[in-house]
Amino acid sequence: MGRKCNRLNVVTMAALCAISTACAEVSVIPAPREIKENPGFFESQKGFDVVPISSLKDSSIPKEGYALAVTMDGIRVRSSDAAGEFYARQTLLQLAEKTKNGWRCPCVEIVDSPAYLWRGVLIDESRHFMGKETIKQTLDLMAYHKLNRLHWHLTDDQGWRIDVPGMPELVQYGSVRAESPKHGARLRHLGEFRYEIEHNGIPYGPFFYTRADLEEIVAYAAERHVEVVPEIELPGHSYGVLAAYPELACGPNAVNPRLALSEWGISTNVCCVGNDKTLRFFEKVLDYVCEVFPSKVIHIGGDECPRVMWERCSRCQARMKAEGLAKVGELQSWITRKMADYLAMKGRRIMGWDEILAGDVPSSAIGQSWRTQAENGAKTELVGTAAAVARGFDMVVTPHTECYYAYGAQIADDPFQYSADILPLSRAYAFDPMKGVPAEFRKHILGSEACCWTEYVWNEYDLAWKLWPRTCAMSEILWTAPAKRDFADFERRAAIGRRRLISMGVNCAPLK
Repeated sequence: MGRKCNRLNVVTMAALCAISTACAEVSVIPAPREIKENPGFFESQKGFDVVPISSLKDSSIPKEGYALAVTMDGIRVRSSDAAGEFYARQTLLQLAEKTKNGWRCPCVEIVDSPAYLWRGVLIDESRHFMGKETIKQTLDLMAYHKLNRLHWHLTDDQGWRIDVPGMPELVQYGSVRAESPKHGARLRHLGEFRYEIEHNGIPYGPFFYTRADLEEIVAYAAERHVEVVPEIELPGHSYGVLAAYPELACGPNAVNPRLALSEWGISTNVCCVGNDKTLRFFEKVLDYVCEVFPSKVIHIGGDECPRVMWERCSRCQARMKAEGLAKVGELQSWITRKMADYLAMKGRRIMGWDEILAGDVPSSAIGQSWRTQAENGAKTELVGTAAAVARGFDMVVTPHTECYYAYGAQIADDPFQYSADILPLSRAYAFDPMKGVPAEFRKHILGSEACCWTEYVWNEYDLAWKLWPRTCAMSEILWTAPAKRDFADFERRAAIGRRRLISMGVNCAPLK
């Protein structure tokens, strides 16, 4: 408890110090649904965290929403739940200004609630491990901007990052690489899932989280009304698994040496779906995941899974025959259904990348779109957002062209520009999760995420530079009603918000 209070106090004081009394315009990100500015200020010499705030429950206010009234006499908040009251305080924190004798807040009346349920940030720790303190700082900043889902990508070809009891090989082998791509090197595609990149010759790992680490982060997130959604990749992007348990691969000697992959790209070595041990392995892992993570949604990946090995694997072919599967791609739908049914028995719901929707999977599955054309990834059948919601699937919409913040921001003299792909702040802000979705199916759009894959994000400084201020744009897209969004006004507020972030020690990129 002391750690939480100390950290929140640091964030509070940094935010207050960022904006002086010279700031004449109200600046809040994301923009509130309704705001009325009145003359005068509420002023206090007491610390921000100890000023009395009148809080009332009001069931008429939407979940996570709030009504905030700041007058010269005091501050009042109405909300229907704890999250709404928490977000009202985040708004107050952005409104407050430091003075010579304490702080002050402009008199305003705000009625506010989110446009979307799912307001997320994805952090990939397979390629580069960020560590507990970096995740905590990100959670602080997410809460400050009213984001409520941390999509935590913990396993992939290049590293397995959770210590599962009874499976020590996962971190002994799966959390270690012999080397990594050289800093700043770019991947060259040679065709047929073959790649080339210059390596640095430096062993990487072991890097992983213990149960105590995971539970600490889950609790830290919950205090900030952020739900942690873990991602355990299957059946592809699973080389970290195969490094630990080579017998789960489709053929002998498929994994040598027994280490995670040392380059980026898509591996044809995926888990053998014809092997019953593969099912038992993932069931045991998911048992542990469900113990540690209270989220009702468990992400099982499912993207970029080549079928090359399955086509020539006798066990996979036997599985197809036994299950009456006509095409090798149906093996992915088969294992997806198995995992969905297994998690359903635990009261959990699966989520996966858009590739899982190509076959017969439960309608309870949540899809996450990332591809804009079938040529993306492993070139498997594409099910777009509009087609998915028409079939009844709930969707989190994250097209890579607009939501992958590892792409360069196209700013002057960018020292962290490693990708040829560009996503400037203006285009990030123009993203619309509802684009192309017929009105009758829009209820199935849950929201979106700022996705930060870390092939070209080496450490916490790179991570912050890639996320901020573009994640401010995502927060406004997902919170603020479309009719209230205006890029010119956002850009003005983002300039102020950037100064706040820098005062908090965030390596925040310029706006342009």
